Amino acid sequence: MRGRTVLRESSSVCTRMASEECQKLLDKDHSGRSHSMGVEAINPSWTHSLPHVCVATISSFLFGYHVGCVHICASCYFLYQVVNEPLETIAFDLGFGGNTLAEGLVVSMCLFGAFIGCLFSGWVADGIGRRRAFQLSALPMIMGGSVSAMSKNLESMILGRLLVGVGMGLGPPVASLYVTEVSPSFVRGTYGSFIQIATCLGLTGAFLIGIPTKEIFGWWRICFWVSAIPAVLLALGMEFCAESPHWLYKKGRCAEAEAEFERLLGASHVKSAMTELSRTERGDGLDAVRFSELIYGRHFRVVFIGSALFALQQLSGINAVFYFSSVVFKSAGVPSSVANSCVGFANISGSTIAMLLMDKLGRKLLLLGSFLGMALAMGIQVLAASLQAKSPVALYLSVGGMLTFVFTFALGAGPVPSLLLTEIFPNRIRAKAMAVCMSVHWVVNFFVGLLFLRLLEQLGPQLLYTIFATFCLIAAAFVKKNVIETKGKSLQEIEIALLLSE
Repeated sequence: MRGRTVLRESSSVCTRMASEECQKLLDKDHSGRSHSMGVEAINPSWTHSLPHVCVATISSFLFGYHVGCVHICASCYFLYQVVNEPLETIAFDLGFGGNTLAEGLVVSMCLFGAFIGCLFSGWVADGIGRRRAFQLSALPMIMGGSVSAMSKNLESMILGRLLVGVGMGLGPPVASLYVTEVSPSFVRGTYGSFIQIATCLGLTGAFLIGIPTKEIFGWWRICFWVSAIPAVLLALGMEFCAESPHWLYKKGRCAEAEAEFERLLGASHVKSAMTELSRTERGDGLDAVRFSELIYGRHFRVVFIGSALFALQQLSGINAVFYFSSVVFKSAGVPSSVANSCVGFANISGSTIAMLLMDKLGRKLLLLGSFLGMALAMGIQVLAASLQAKSPVALYLSVGGMLTFVFTFALGAGPVPSLLLTEIFPNRIRAKAMAVCMSVHWVVNFFVGLLFLRLLEQLGPQLLYTIFATFCLIAAAFVKKNVIETKGKSLQEIEIALLLSE
């Protein structure tokens, strides 16, 4: 097998060879240990792949940590009623206090960098592999966190946030790809939920670490220095993790793919895993994926489903809820530290329940229930906005509706899309299609944050929350019509099912 991998004159030659060799091995072994006799039919041990998944989710923790910083800063910039301690202190120390344009640049430059990193993540992941892509995403986070921590002026702070943003954009798509490709099918949903839980922990960590900023001079620099620690751990940890066998197989490195399957699944499951790959990878393993194929070519349908899911996820109002949460809690007389703890608890609780249910109820049912629950929570917000603003009932409804919204979002709309899309995208386009879809996420995220305050002032909370609730209902209808269930299926079975449904 190793000798054959050097014959890379065409993609079809290598993948066909891999398929034929896998089939020979399977036929040769059939009389002794066939699938039906029980050896291959038993699920592989989940303990083999767990350490690799845990290292990969450090990327999601970093994403959550820096998104937490963005949300904190955005709350100050977009909702000027809220006194934001970290950004206020940074602005004072670096000499741009009161300059809303400068504050906006600190926020938006991180989002811009995330869009750029995300846009190229697929090409990076396919070009140098998933492990190296993780390490590459850690590099700008280390550099950006260090530059931000040592900033003496606005320009260096903007540069640091730009670098961090690039790493933020590059990491999450690669994390979703890697976790999906190294996980056994029977726990893939559970492992996919680790991404959301790690993100929640990162968000919570950002809020907690930022608490002393007002009391301790220069503490904001510590917040940035701390962010470099998990980035270093990610870069070092990936040296000891397995490469994605799907990527190796696509590159024609078949012997290495077998070796990594053995690390991730155990020796008795290598032959079946390689045979599964050969079922759908014949003839197009190394072909370059043109951008036109993703936009209007034969893969348009799945890319459209993915982009629509991410757009609807943001149009549901989740970031607006985060931006406005401090104002809601402040109106109810709740301290900001308690408010952040409540939001974090609701987020982590929902993500944990999603982890437990993902491989039992399935992705589609969780998505449907999540979007319907979010619509109900927005309805509660509409009811609260229709009552007298300062009445206790209105405040309780507003706080309850907001926490319910965060909780139901974490049940499905938060963790499922990134997992589901890496499952439904064929291996050939998986990385690049994920990059395109998550770029849509960042664009919609930016405009929701940019326009939220203006729309709130012009439309009022009742109408705006009604619009968000409508988008949640549209999302539920979209999921019911277009999303297939992927629970317990191999990636190759999902791909075949999608091809048959076209």
